[in-house]
Amino acid sequence: QAQLVESGGGLVQPGGSLRLSCVASGFILDIYAAGWVRQAPGKERETILCISSSDAVTYYSDSVKGRFTISRDNTKESVYLQMTSLKPEDTAVYYCAADVGADCSGQYDVWGQGTQVTVSL
Repeated sequence: QAQLVESGGGLVQPGGSLRLSCVASGFILDIYAAGWVRQAPGKERETILCISSSDAVTYYSDSVKGRFTISRDNTKESVYLQMTSLKPEDTAVYYCAADVGADCSGQYDVWGQGTQVTVSL
């Protein structure tokens, strides 16, 4: 069955960097757009970035623009999130998700289990 698995989360100090990975199995991810979504404690789920099947990038959050970069490697059926200049408010569970189509629509039908990112001293 279709699955996405995130990895790379952890504890990092403010100003640090992390690279999250998302690997697909059970379906061909490269024909779908893929996004990164996060949910901080007590807050709503927030879509932050999406990359289309043709590598067009959509930013949904101004708070991460200039700090976070999304990319994909279709040969590995993987999507990545490079995070730099991390702030405590970036603390959240980060999910990758496959869009319902080739372009970023904000509608996702396959979700990963999430990986925890904690930014703290």
